[in-house]
Amino acid sequence: VELSCIIKSTVTPDPRIEWKKIRDGETSYVFFDNKMQGDFVTRAEILSRTSLVIKNTTRMDTATYRCEVAAPSDTKNIDEINIQLTVQ
Repeated sequence: VELSCIIKSTVTPDPRIEWKKIRDGETSYVFFDNKMQGDFVTRAEILSRTSLVIKNTTRMDTATYRCEVAAPSDTKNIDEINIQLTVQ
């Protein structure tokens, strides 16, 4: 599955991008400090700097995924989007 976090425009040369998984009130990192975290290390990757691709998804991947972008040089220096993923 591919989850997209599209950055329309930014003047920050290298904005910080983080992905988090929120399930049952618990938040965990998926992509932090420019690397995959936890069980995503072996089955996920970042495409085009912003899209999260999760391979071999299971029902355990059903959650809300949050993409957070921090661009300190921009007028709006932080933004986020939540994507609800349901695996049948």
